[in-house]
Order: sequence, then structure tokens, then C-alpha cells
Amino acid sequence: MKRFIEGEERSQIALLPECLDDYVTEDNPVRVIEVFVDELDLHALGFKGMQPALTGRPSYHPSVLLKLYLYGYLNRVQSSRRLEREAQRNIELMWLIGRLAPDFKTIADFRRDNGVGIRNACRQFIVMCRQLKLFSQAIVAIDGSKFKAVNNRDKNFTPTNSITE
Repeated sequence: MKRFIEGEERSQIALLPECLDDYVTEDNPVRVIEVFVDELDLHALGFKGMQPALTGRPSYHPSVLLKLYLYGYLNRVQSSRRLEREAQRNIELMWLIGRLAPDFKTIADFRRDNGVGIRNACRQFIVMCRQLKLFSQAIVAIDGSKFKAVNNRDKNFTPTNSITE
């Protein structure tokens, strides 16, 4: 195939470079998540599982799962199954959690068991954003009104189309 841009061979030994850091730019939001979570005192915030069990399979550190959760929140990926898939194929997420790939049940259990810790971590994030003056003074209003709608032929008419007798 002359005069075309050709891709690399699929059977090469290393698909990704040895350093994932080459794919994550310096201004990427995952770097903020990394620094933020590493600076938190997760035990004081109420996260469970900070001390690993002496027996059984080793568990994931809560900071890894919190990074995964925050990444999903920022990128509108709420589903535990989708987060599991993203951890296996998304290069940013591979960089963030060190190429770990927790299954969906682990992610869902972390979310269920650490609701208090997650809320406290989000509260700390808001405090940090206020200290850095990242919030503007803009006012945002969300209307959550719900109305029952009926749009059948008998009730939907305009004065020009109404029948006169």
C-alpha cells in the first residue's frame, strides 16, 4: 500500500510504551485527582478497609478505588460495570490507578460501604476549590418541577382550528 499512512503491526510485543506517563499530559485532570487523593487522610474521613486483613486475598487500597470513583464522577461514568471496562482500556485511568483493574462488584461494594468517606472527600474537594478561588460568583438554578402532561386530540386545540356551531 504505497502513499498511505500505515498503522503499526498488531502482533508487536509492546502495544503501549513502557511509560504510561508519555500519554498523560501535564495539564490532564487525572493528575489533579492523583495529588488530591494522595493528600487526604482517608482514615480520618471515614473510609473503611485502611488496615488490610492478615488472611485471604489482598484487597485494593481505598485510595485506588476513590481515584477510580472520582474519575468516573468527573467523566460521567457512574456504572460500576462501565468503570470496570474503563479501567481495562482507558489509558488515563490506567495511569491513575497503576494498571489495576478491579471488578464491578469491588467498585460497587466500595461505593456502598464508604458513603460517609466519599461525602467527606467531596466536601474536602469543595473546600480546596474555594481556597484556590476556582468557583465564580455565578448563580445557577436548576428547576426540578414535574408536570403531568395530557396531549390527546380532545384537549389539544387552538382557537383557529376549533369547531363552531
